[in-house]
Amino acid sequence: MSQLKFDQRGQIPVVVQDWHSREVLMQAWANQEAIDRSLETGRACYYSRSRDQLWEKGETSGNFQTIREVRYDCDADCLLYMVEQQGNACHTGERSCFHNILPGSPVIEEEPIRQNILGELYQLLLERKRQLPEGSYSTKLFKGGIDRILKKIGEEAGEVIVAGKNPDPGEVVYEVADLCFHTLLLLAQLDIQPGQVAEELKRRKG
Repeated sequence: MSQLKFDQRGQIPVVVQDWHSREVLMQAWANQEAIDRSLETGRACYYSRSRDQLWEKGETSGNFQTIREVRYDCDADCLLYMVEQQGNACHTGERSCFHNILPGSPVIEEEPIRQNILGELYQLLLERKRQLPEGSYSTKLFKGGIDRILKKIGEEAGEVIVAGKNPDPGEVVYEVADLCFHTLLLLAQLDIQPGQVAEELKRRKG
């Protein structure tokens, strides 16, 4: 902690990133007390410059941020909070505060492939598991328990095999997507993070 470089007001900027999807969610400020409280409670706490007081993310909205890791940059003058975000991070209702595109910035014809979509989907499934909203397909599976989820994975795996025997790549993509979805749902049911699977794959590569 002694390595951190606070500004003249005793504050340091904090960039907040989703632990699962790696999406940048917001930027805020923290002082020593806010950092200490964040580390003690495991929930992100910041310092409000406008109100001149500490504030815990989610204390009024319920959109808490559970801290998974805290990093600091090479100059030790900026922090990175890696968090599990409940609900949306932005007060406007958007997932991320960075949802506005600056006029004049490069425009692309199509949205690039979102490499973090699996992390975003996993986070959504965790929310479904906590809230169990009526009418949700994932709610039915979560309520059905592990046996129903495993049965569904078996069905989807069989459909991938059938699709693989056919010459239509689109069908294969569709069925593999179904299998990925239900596999992520299984991970959420067992509280296993996708990152653990990634680490195992990394270990095998090595």
